[in-house]
Amino acid sequence: MDFLSSPAVRIGLSISVATGLYGISFGALSAAAGLDLWQTMALSLLMFTGGSQFAFIGVMAGGGTGAAAFGAATLLGVRNAVYGMQLNRMLAPRGWRRLLAAQLSIDESAATAAGQTDPAEQRRGFWTAGAGVFLLWNLCTLAGALLGDSLGDPKRWGLDGAAVAAFLGLLWPRLRGREPAAIAVACALAALVAVPWAPPGIPILVAALVAALWGWLGHGPADEGLEPDVDPRDYEPERTESSR
Repeated sequence: MDFLSSPAVRIGLSISVATGLYGISFGALSAAAGLDLWQTMALSLLMFTGGSQFAFIGVMAGGGTGAAAFGAATLLGVRNAVYGMQLNRMLAPRGWRRLLAAQLSIDESAATAAGQTDPAEQRRGFWTAGAGVFLLWNLCTLAGALLGDSLGDPKRWGLDGAAVAAFLGLLWPRLRGREPAAIAVACALAALVAVPWAPPGIPILVAALVAALWGWLGHGPADEGLEPDVDPRDYEPERTESSR
């Protein structure tokens, strides 16, 4: 198969561009928060999870301590550990690829892989989105940090809208049944209710908790230990003289 003909690769490349460009906003905001170029680049290269990075500089810009900023970033980074467990089971990386996959386990790579049904496409989607976002996010972070205030308000470029649109593009094809659509609505409402009361980044964790509870209640202990109504042996073909 031609590399660019793969649906997962095309999705991964598009989400890389949409999300990577948003790194310009992070670089500019990080510089405005008082971090120097090396500190800004270290956050993108090593932390590499947009929500945690924005939480970190948000606390710093508001006069918070480094410990408080680290705590907020860590709280938002918990979701990546959940992604890692799912992706480890899905992709089964080995050796040095396991370490690299851990670094690239972010919202975009996890969503791109989970959106595929073929194992080969899952791997292509994960690595394309993960590597693409990492490269473009860091390049755009560098550009944003160097340009700084000359960019003006990053929102006027519409980069925040591009990232949201990319996520909706990944989500929409998966809402074909009633239950997925209901879960999406419930999570969205939970996040909206939490926005006025919770610090930035926390509403998405509230939405994730709602989804987790829904899944647990729908497939919880009550479904375990159920015996089949029909004995599979009832469907064994009768032995005839010719088959003996």
